[in-house]
This record gives sequence, C-alpha cells and structure tokens, in this order.
Amino acid sequence: MDFELPYPFFFLLLLLVLLPFSNTAQTYNNISLGSSLTALDDYSSSWPSPSGEFAFGFRQPGVDGFLLAIWFNKIQERTIVWSANAGSLVPQGSQVELTNDGQFMLKDKTGKQIYFAGSWGITGVAYAAMLDTGNFVLANKSSKYLWESFEEPTNTLLPTQTLKRNSKLYASYTASNYTPGRFRFALKSDGGLLLYTTNYPLDSANCEYWSTHTEGSGFQVIFSQSGSIYLTGTNGSILYMISDNTYSTQDFYHRAMLEYNGVFRHYVYPKKTGLGSVGTRRQGWSSSSFIPPNLCASIAETTGSGACGFNSLCREGTEGPVCECPDGYGFIDENDVLKGCKQKFVSQSCDEAFPETHLFDLQELENGDWPFSDYQHFQPVSEDWCKQSCLSDCSCAVVIFKNGDCWKKGIPLINGRIDPTVGNKALVKIRNNSTNSIPNLARLGLLGSSAFLNLLLLIITCLLFFHIIHHRKAKLSMLYLGGQGNNLKSFTYMEMKGATNGFKEELGRGAFATVFKGVLASEDGKPVAVKRLDTMVRENDLEFKAEVTAIGRTNHKNLVQLLGFCNEGQHRILVYEFMSNGSLASFLFGESRPSWYQRREIALGTARGILYLHEECSIQILHCDIKPQNILLDDSFNARIADFGVAKLLKIEQTRTTTRFRGTRGYVAPEWFKSLPVTVKADVYSFGILLLEIVCCRKNYIAKMEDEDQMILADWAYHCYEQNKLHQLFRNDDDEAKDDIEEMKAYLMIAFWCIQEDASPRPTMRNVTQMLEGTVELSNPPNPSSLYVQCKGL
Repeated sequence: MDFELPYPFFFLLLLLVLLPFSNTAQTYNNISLGSSLTALDDYSSSWPSPSGEFAFGFRQPGVDGFLLAIWFNKIQERTIVWSANAGSLVPQGSQVELTNDGQFMLKDKTGKQIYFAGSWGITGVAYAAMLDTGNFVLANKSSKYLWESFEEPTNTLLPTQTLKRNSKLYASYTASNYTPGRFRFALKSDGGLLLYTTNYPLDSANCEYWSTHTEGSGFQVIFSQSGSIYLTGTNGSILYMISDNTYSTQDFYHRAMLEYNGVFRHYVYPKKTGLGSVGTRRQGWSSSSFIPPNLCASIAETTGSGACGFNSLCREGTEGPVCECPDGYGFIDENDVLKGCKQKFVSQSCDEAFPETHLFDLQELENGDWPFSDYQHFQPVSEDWCKQSCLSDCSCAVVIFKNGDCWKKGIPLINGRIDPTVGNKALVKIRNNSTNSIPNLARLGLLGSSAFLNLLLLIITCLLFFHIIHHRKAKLSMLYLGGQGNNLKSFTYMEMKGATNGFKEELGRGAFATVFKGVLASEDGKPVAVKRLDTMVRENDLEFKAEVTAIGRTNHKNLVQLLGFCNEGQHRILVYEFMSNGSLASFLFGESRPSWYQRREIALGTARGILYLHEECSIQILHCDIKPQNILLDDSFNARIADFGVAKLLKIEQTRTTTRFRGTRGYVAPEWFKSLPVTVKADVYSFGILLLEIVCCRKNYIAKMEDEDQMILADWAYHCYEQNKLHQLFRNDDDEAKDDIEEMKAYLMIAFWCIQEDASPRPTMRNVTQMLEGTVELSNPPNPSSLYVQCKGL
C-alpha cells in the first residue's frame, strides 16, 4: 500500500495540470493580436469556429455593403445570428482588426470607426476566439472573457446563451435589412419579460403586446443546452416556459429569433436528413414554437400603425401573420409591407356644393376590423342608415356595423385585422367604376332625350373647360417653382431614379421623407442628396412648395443649397448638394470628441445661417426644426442648415404666427405647447438647446444616467454654472479646450439666455451672433424656469 498510493496521486495531479490546456485546444482557435479581416466579397473573409459550425466575418446581404456578422457556417442558408453594424453597412475594403493593444474595432476603407467591441475601459485582451456555441469572445491570458457577443445580442438567441435584466433583442427592419426595426423582446430591470412595439424610427417603447407578468421576480432568460427556453427567478426556479423543446441539440441546430414582423420564434434545423418529423419534411429551418399565438389579435395600439402598418389588414396564416391591403388599396412599398397601404383612388371631396356620394361604394369585408380608428359611434341604427352615413361623410373610410351599432373610422386606419372571432361586418369605402353621374340621371327618367343630350353636351363642355384650366395651372405651377430658385433645374422622375440607382443608398429618414445619395450624370458625376417626400403625407404639396420656395430664394454659405426638384405626378423630390461629412449629430455624439475650435466654428456658422433666414433673405423664414440632425457638415466641416420641409414662411410685415405643432420634442420652445403666438424666437430657443449640446458635447436628454441630476442637460449645465463647477461639464475635453474655459462659459451663458421660458427676454439671432463673436457684452442670465418635461416623452 505504501508504494501504490503515490502513483495514482501523481497520475491525478498530472491529469489536473494538463486538463485546462486540453479543454482550451478543443473549445476554440485563438485569433492573435494584430489579426484582421478585409471585406472583399461574401464569405471570403471569416474566422470559423473549431468545428466549423459557426463563422465570424464579413457578409454581403445585398449590393449596398457588408455586414460584420456571425452565422451558421455548415448549412446552406448560412443564417446570420449576430451583427455588429446592422444600421450601417460598410463598403468593400473595410476592415475589422484586433489591434496589438487589444482593441477590437471595425473601420471603413477611409479609416472611419463604425463599431467598437465593449468600451475603451477594456484592458488585457490577449486573443479573440469564435466558439462552437456561436459566441465570439475577447479573452485575457487566463482565458477569462472580457467581452462576448452573447452579452450584446441583436435579434437572435442561441443554446447556452442568456438574456439578463435590462437586455433586449430587436427585430430587424425587414427580412433582409438588419437595421433595428419596429419590435423588441426585452427583460426589464423589474424582471418583467415582454414583447412591445416601438415609436419607430425612435427606439422608445410604444405598446406591449405580450408579457409573462413576472415584474419583481424575473431574473434571466435561459436558452439551455438541451434546447429549451425559459425565464428563471433569482433562486433559479423556472417562472415561465417560453419553448419546451422536443428536438435534441445533438441532432438539430437551434436558434430563437425576434422576426421583423414581431413574432418571437424558436427554429430547429436537422443536422442530417431524415431526422424526425421536421427533417422528413425538408432540409431547412422549421418552427418549433412561437409567441404570441396570434400576433394580429395581440397588437392593439392607441397610437401607432398596428401589426401591419396604417390602412392594412393582418391575417393569421399557417406560417405566421400575413399583411394584406383592403380592396381599393395597395402597399406603399412591396418590399416592406409593414409600411402599410395607401388608397389607389382619389379621395372623396368635402365640397358640400358638389357632393360625390354617388361616386363611391361600400365593399363588404367579413370579420374585418380596425380597433381604435373610430371617430363616431351611433346606436341603435339600421345597417342602411349606417352605410348612408358613411357614404355622405367625406372623412369616413370604413364603417363597422354589428347588432345596431355603427362605428365610423377615418384615415389612417390602425390595428387592421381579419379575425373569425370578431363577428363584425366591415364596409370599406372605395370609388366605384362610374366617373360621372349621367347614368344615375338617365335612370331617374326625369329628362327627355333632347334635354338629356343638351345636359350631356353642357357637362362635356364644362369638363373640357376645367381640364384646360387645370393644365394651365399645372404649367404655371411648374414655372413658378422653377423660377423661384435662381437656376433651379427641373428633373424627371426617371432621371432621379437613374441618378440614385433605383433609390438604393439611403442617407437618412425623417417623418415625411427619405434622403438618398445620387450622382448627376449631367453634372460630370456630381454627388447629390435626393430627398423623396412620402406620398402618404396629405400635406406633401404644401411641404414641397414651401421647401422649394424657401430654399430656392436663399443664398448663404451656412445653408444647404437646393440644386433642383422633380414635380411629376405623385412624385415630389428635392435635389440638394451633397454634404460629405454627414450630420452634426453623428459628428458631435460619435466616439471621438470634436475639438473646441471645431465646435465653436460650427455654433457660429449655424447662428449666422439662422440669422440669414430670419432677417437677411427676401422672405422671413421660421425654420421650426433646428436640431443636430438638421445641421450638415461640408468638406471643411462648415455648418450648413438643412431641411426646410417644416418651415413656416412669414411675410415681411408678419412678426408672429399661430399654427399647429412643428419641430422635434426636446428642441421646441414652450410657446408651442401653450397655444401662444409663435415668432422667430422659437428658433432662438431651439438654437439655445443646440448650443448647449455643442458646448458640452452631449445630448440634451439622456434617459439612463447614474446621476439623475445629469439627465437633463440644461438643468445640470445651469447648476454647474451657478455653483462655479464648470469643470464637471468639460472633464472629457482635451487640455486645449480647458484652456478656453472662459469662452466656453460665455457660450453657456448665451445658451441660457436663448432658452428662457418666456420668449420676450430671449435675444434675437442678430444679438446671439454678436454675442458669439464677442462684440456684445454679456450679462448674467437668469435661471431658465422650464424644466424640459417635454424631453421625458422621447
């Protein structure tokens, strides 16, 4: 016994020493410091996991650029499960690098940083690895994970991955566009697990449509090694089973995904053909389970478009929700059905002198409904009375009749669905095939043939007359628009489509328009920004004419120049000079902090541009939407004010106007919310908020801050100014900026004067410009009394 005891002990000790090295070798292949991948073409640049089941690298989802992603590498679909730059595809030649100092970043071919893994505080990275679990990690010499893709999920969960409190998955915008879209799957800080819609294009929550109701107890969502998905409590107990798996992970690949349409679905894929019921149907992904059980019936927003977009219908199909348009309507975008539907006919006139009741019919739609679209309810009434009430009402688009109740609904219709449990009869108003009232008159038998022919001749004559007048008005309108712009060029729609390669490269998107990059062949390949107005917006003509008229008359170095327009049929397009350095928002709130000199010049340039709009151009212009997104930067980083689409034009003798709300919350003056007259001082207020952001190099409102006193920039900045603690505002600036702290303090004082709640003490933009230039002496500003409650709604 004395001899035999040490031998097993020695063997065990040797095994324990070698075991960590053995596990490391089997789990991952190290990616050493200094390694990099370059985007060349699809699949050409990647780092596979040891088994080859997953790969990390560049994917090309379309012709527009590359995605840095993780995907299933052994199946034909090569399904993407994670991406770093979903909202910003990079061009060919871009590179991802694990630098020699352990930083992991994605840069485009110009060297601009697009994505950075983790935070700048990560130190000690020794290598990276693509694991067989689908997790990409950065680790130190002790193989401790310092960062991992599992901790920053996009739209997919994989076995062994967990979703912790304050984490969420986002649905992609479409099946092929990985930009964050309209739905979220989130585990909140209080432990509640839910699905909700967003106030797209903002990320803020709008409407919850599925929940576990585990507030106070939910701890984490676990996708177990066995393939089940469940929510646990803090003690590890299962609170809610999301997907009780019946397919082994040994024989099937698994993934759980929040799809672009808002359904959270658990998929399985047989690793070999002929495995169970799934494998015998087809070699591909099949649904194992999904939530909610009926998306169409689950989403009922009081604001927002519903499951399938405005004016649409959601029908639950065998493979999930199906979006449709009612008769007389068509999809706004066939490639993005969640945008909703639009009328394919001319809406009913509201001119009481020429009622058009006879030109419209009601199309029956069994079990159709649009909850929360009602604007009138009558009871008890007959079905005929209900129909006639809608036909004679130009605001009525749909009427619902059930058991003596009559609900009238107007455009836009929301939460549209077809559901057998509804039991309603929906009647959709559409224009009939008749184009005039002559057949109805003939059927009345009130006119003889001679009188009828005379009336017919009179009607034809009137139609020809109105056609000529309309044609002349259209020509005059085109001449008017072209004449205002001093050499503005009129483009055809086909020229615009060709210049933008079919409107492919999107630069930005607003509430009423989308901007694309284009190239003018007639101008030797000159790059331009092409702004296409949304055809669904009823005020398109007004917005279009306002913008062409306003910008066409302007000429200033701090304004974006309008080059031309397209006014053809339903197409309303504006062509601007292209600003190569993007928006001030991207420049100001990006990874790198602009120098104080750059920020100061941008502030001064913006002020001079607004001054020109208010006092120096031929017609006074109130911009109404001054914010960082609407300040663009040219090749030399000069500020150029853009987006006059919501501008309120004032006549020379006009000093104030009363109008409906315009602009962006957080930047608009208090008078907009108080039904007070709005003057050019409203732009002064917006500039004041913008100036605070420029000086402090941060957004005016940040919801998640460790110190709640710093959430609202204006309050925090004034507190620091009042307490003489300005160093707290500028602690992230470089030493050069801190040398100019007195100038920065002066700019803060100017901002405080601009954002006074009462408009009267606010300076004019001429005074503001003089103060920024240092030609006017500054006095101490009073405390802005507005607490910026409006920001909290963002």
